[in-house]
Amino acid sequence: MLNIQKNKSNPFFVLLSLPSTAMGFALSVQISALSWILSTKYGLEIHEIGIVWAAGPIAGIIAQPIVGLISDKTWFMGGRRRPWIVIGSLLAALMLLALPNLEIIQKIFASGNDPKAGLLSIAVIVALLLDLSINVSLNPTRSLVADCTTLDERSKGYTWMQTISGSFAVLAYLIGGILGNLALIYIGAVITLGAAIIPAFLIEEPRHLANIEEVQKEAKDSTGKDILISVFPLLGLLIYGIYVLISKLFGVDVPGKIHIGNIYLGSIEFISLVIFIITSLMVLMNALRLPKNTNEYQKVLLAHAFTWVGVQTMFIYAFFFLSQKMGLGEGAGKVNSLAFFLLSLVSAILPAFVLNPIAKKIGMVRTHYIAIFIMAIGYAGIFFLATSPIVYYVFISIAGIGWGSVVSLPFAIMSEKVDQTKMGLYMGIFNLSVVLPQLVASFKMGEVVNNAADKSVVFAICTITLAISGLLWMSVKNEMPAKFPKGEAEG
Repeated sequence: MLNIQKNKSNPFFVLLSLPSTAMGFALSVQISALSWILSTKYGLEIHEIGIVWAAGPIAGIIAQPIVGLISDKTWFMGGRRRPWIVIGSLLAALMLLALPNLEIIQKIFASGNDPKAGLLSIAVIVALLLDLSINVSLNPTRSLVADCTTLDERSKGYTWMQTISGSFAVLAYLIGGILGNLALIYIGAVITLGAAIIPAFLIEEPRHLANIEEVQKEAKDSTGKDILISVFPLLGLLIYGIYVLISKLFGVDVPGKIHIGNIYLGSIEFISLVIFIITSLMVLMNALRLPKNTNEYQKVLLAHAFTWVGVQTMFIYAFFFLSQKMGLGEGAGKVNSLAFFLLSLVSAILPAFVLNPIAKKIGMVRTHYIAIFIMAIGYAGIFFLATSPIVYYVFISIAGIGWGSVVSLPFAIMSEKVDQTKMGLYMGIFNLSVVLPQLVASFKMGEVVNNAADKSVVFAICTITLAISGLLWMSVKNEMPAKFPKGEAEG
């Protein structure tokens, strides 16, 4: 074991953050370059590119919990998470390298003299493998942080993870903007491979996890029951997610429309909404009379889901607000890119150096919901006051405070609510509170924004969902790690 790991010094937390950073960087490359290269170089249509991107939610819903569960129960190559990190990063790097060179693969497998025979299929397969490898590997990299830290070190572990990962995301924006997307793809492949594999072999995973006794008092032996109880608050979103994926991919549509204000809901959508409201109320009242930590984990999932409806709505539709509401037209793309750069910059700086020290004083949950409310204020400022790019930049930077917390503290908070021996499984279930709201934002909120004459509705949605999220986070018990000596569990 390295001395920095024995001493739990800052360099160790940097090292521990690198595997997650590697996969996050690959994701940044994917976001920046995948649609561009599939469209410009290989001629895929918009609907074909959409099908490729649908692999992400599918991988998140299905693959992450399965991979998490398997990694919890296996020990190979000297670790639980190491094999998945190595295989996932290797596959992701290879797929990144393959993207600009599909003609070479096509020549190997295609028969005949047609230079484009099978090129489209190969492009789709490579893109899908890239997306799947990133989604599958993110779980073990995040679980590794929990495995190698005690409960009172969690906020430090995950805030450092976001600071390092966020800094590399900013680097990706700079590389893409200065050197172009092609250079970003090749550099991304190198960073993805090196930043994941080297730390994975330097970090010694504990064979016996710390603080197990404290959190296992309420642990259940039945994995199936654990899953059903955990996803209960997201049941409505899960039904909607499965329906919308089947509907979009296979053209299946259930008849029946329900009119609520200016919003039309299909029959399955309405049923999903009713179920979501009922399960949310039951979770908040603990109607199932579940053990404390189990109910707290459910509350975390519920609160985090509302966060991601708002955040993903902003990511997808902010361009239309800038283009139409602010009247920037084609210039909206440049303003949007710079705004996301500022958002990433703020979220990279704050976690380790600001949010973690505050969390040590007032608790992680309290720190997080304050940051969420600040993010809601940033969105509200855009909704009411943003009439120029400068004002937009100011308020999106304020929202960056919340974004820095969203991608760091919830991982630490949820990790203290679950059985430490099933961290991979619960991390995979936790990911459902991200991907299912992403589907809601991508499809239902897309309809709302598309039908609205005033595109400022984008930030009205963001403000409302983040405010609700903040209120829900207030219902989660706030632990105070600063009260405990280093190495002891929080009570």
